Amino acid sequence: MKENINNKIKNKNETKNRKKLTNYLGKYKLGIFAYMFVYVIACGCNIFMTIILARAIELITTAVYKNAIICLGIVGGLYLVRRICWYVSGLLYNKYANAIMADLNIDLANQAFKLNSKTYADNDTGVFVQRIVYDPERIVSNLSNVVDIVTEIISSAIMVIYIACLNLYVGLALLGIISISTVIEIYRTRYLKKARADVFKKGDKINSLTTEIVRSEKDIKSLGLEQSLNKVAKDYYRSYTKANAHLETVNMNYYSLRNLLIEIAGVLLLILGVYFIDIGTISLATFMLIYSNNDHIRGLVWDLGEILTVVTDIKVCSERIFSIFDDNLFECEKFGSLQVENVKGTIEFKNVEYSYVEYEKPKDDEKKKKGKDKLERKVASTNKIFDNLSFKIDAYATVAFVGRSGSGKSTILNLMSKMYDVDGGQVLIDGIDIKEFDKPSLRKCISLVNQFPYIFDMTIKENLLLAKNDATDEELESAIERASLKDFVQSLPKKLDTKVGESGIKLSGGQKQRLAIARALLRNSPIIIFDESTSSLDNFAQEDIKHSIDKLKGKSTIVIVAHRLSTIRNVDKIFFLEDGKIEDIGTFDELFENNVKFKNLFYAENLK
Repeated sequence: MKENINNKIKNKNETKNRKKLTNYLGKYKLGIFAYMFVYVIACGCNIFMTIILARAIELITTAVYKNAIICLGIVGGLYLVRRICWYVSGLLYNKYANAIMADLNIDLANQAFKLNSKTYADNDTGVFVQRIVYDPERIVSNLSNVVDIVTEIISSAIMVIYIACLNLYVGLALLGIISISTVIEIYRTRYLKKARADVFKKGDKINSLTTEIVRSEKDIKSLGLEQSLNKVAKDYYRSYTKANAHLETVNMNYYSLRNLLIEIAGVLLLILGVYFIDIGTISLATFMLIYSNNDHIRGLVWDLGEILTVVTDIKVCSERIFSIFDDNLFECEKFGSLQVENVKGTIEFKNVEYSYVEYEKPKDDEKKKKGKDKLERKVASTNKIFDNLSFKIDAYATVAFVGRSGSGKSTILNLMSKMYDVDGGQVLIDGIDIKEFDKPSLRKCISLVNQFPYIFDMTIKENLLLAKNDATDEELESAIERASLKDFVQSLPKKLDTKVGESGIKLSGGQKQRLAIARALLRNSPIIIFDESTSSLDNFAQEDIKHSIDKLKGKSTIVIVAHRLSTIRNVDKIFFLEDGKIEDIGTFDELFENNVKFKNLFYAENLK
């Protein structure tokens, strides 16, 4: 009960402190104020220029040329002031827009590091790329547009008010035109928000597919997947194009209706003006003023529509961006606050339960009805992996988990390294539940070498220094040698300073894994996990890695998952898994001698 109350309080605080766009704007409020102040001066120049020009026209029509020239001189001075203001505002915009965008990008990238592994597994790559890279730029660009459009609205509005004050009937006609056009714009932007969110979602899928095609070009070519993927790409692009075309068509229909109304109203307004001249209600100068500023009427309605469009765009992008900070939608890793030093490396699973759960994605109307914070995720499917799983690994032991595909080997490693969280039971390191560890303590004590390690678009040395930024040259050389990478590095013209390309594209599969192993060895963690880390190595390199692992025996707790059973002959203990249960435990020789399934698995893999 107490835990539930604490969770509710925590969720309430998280909701209260959730990031908003105003948090980022507030940080630079003085600079933004200066930008807007300068822009307002430029806007004021526009307004006075319009009014004074109107006065100059009136003076010219009444042959008062001297005063007309003075008015035009003032207009020239205002042009100069406006130009200076625009230049200064441009400098301020460049400075603060880039700062705001950088803050958004950095915070979003940091948040991306906090998301748990399942969140990434449940979402396309494009979902994150678009939100982290493109949406902030779109928001900042639109914020500038808001200022531009607002100043235009103010300028046009003052001129329209000025014209309306000249004649009551003209004023009422203008009010009617603007009111009807605004109603049309409100309906247009309501549709726009929903349709644009759908277009962005389809754009995310295209971005994900493009990323996958670029990263897997060798597999695509070698397996002849071009045609199949081309069909998938066509389907995605057609879906995106169809949604975007429908959005633009509806948008155009609203625009056309509004513009037609304004154009007809403009002509009627001029007819009304001619009628008023005929009956002597207004002068010719006033009529000329209405005629010459007819564009301000059209511009005011246009700008009102544009401001609604831009604000809608900002709102959609903001919702997409800040949804990443919403744990209900994009779940984060959870850590404790305990700082743990001098970890020895004893690992224990106590009555662990874990299931792969797929959730249904909430629909937009459900979000609106319940609100994001009250929204309960609906389970689409559940696959039970472990039920009451228990075992213990002694500190400094070297153990392996083996079993057929789907038996739960990699899931154990993910739970062990807290990439996944258990549904029930405990995972303990040195008798402490890993949920209590703070993030630095847990990450420091475990190094994981994946089956398909990611190598960054850096030099070999820079990739290694990511694991330990203060590593000495001697430590780097030692890690490279222990990972059987020394001969390869020495054969390169630039040695450690060789760039490996994005995702290590310039390296073979075996070289990538050896570099990843060197990176893990450099951290010198008390627990080192190898997940199929020798699967891409040739027999010679595999033998070298086996020797490297043997050298670590007694210095760290080594946990290995391997399909190639010949790589684990020398481990202290093997856990044989089947259907999420530990069927047997023993040395290689004991299992080979006494367990028929283990022996058959060994022969089936043709590794003897």
